[in-house]
Amino acid sequence: MSGLKILALDASTEALSVALVDETGAREFERFEIAPQAHARRLLPLAEELLASAGLGLADMDGFAFGRGPGAFTGLRIAAGLVQGLAGGLDRPVVPVSTLSALAARCQRDETVDFVRVVQDARMGEVYVGDFRRGDDGAPETLGPERVMRPADLDAAAETDDCIRAGNGWPVVAEARALDADVLAPRHTWPHALDIARLASPLLARGAGVAAAQALPVYVRDDVARKPGGAR
Repeated sequence: MSGLKILALDASTEALSVALVDETGAREFERFEIAPQAHARRLLPLAEELLASAGLGLADMDGFAFGRGPGAFTGLRIAAGLVQGLAGGLDRPVVPVSTLSALAARCQRDETVDFVRVVQDARMGEVYVGDFRRGDDGAPETLGPERVMRPADLDAAAETDDCIRAGNGWPVVAEARALDADVLAPRHTWPHALDIARLASPLLARGAGVAAAQALPVYVRDDVARKPGGAR
């Protein structure tokens, strides 16, 4: 499969984004907003706006992708549910993409960047962590499982001079280490649907997408109901 058209969604954080990669015309489009609590209301209209600006319809898509987590539980469910509906109605494959990997990929757009530590705020006094290096194909390669932990337990020894930080969880880590937040400032804070679409493209091309019903979030944290109301 070549010359793919992919629509990608992300609602894993306070930010939300929609991206379209049209490889047949070497075109890329993205809409990105910081919009807490607006994911359910804004995600589909942004997708429709994006498709209209590209002069394409949903039926033109060869596949879909979404930020599968870890991240905010409600946002992950919203994005997964929307992708399931869109892809299922068209019988198109879906590529679930790690939100931590997407942030690493954004950092590695700078070709001098190799090692990236991604830390996202998991709330409840915890952070999600993923370590990545640049793989042989240029895409982020995980150096271990994605995990959730107390920020004080994060191994600072791995953060050498060539460590690039990403994610909105670094201020939490700085507080746990009694450091000024600027000392651990991340290069990029939010995952973007455009990076998710780019990471999904080679997977979709080799048939690694899944059926819409299998496009499920990955929470990392086992207990998703510890916060009253299950908001995250």
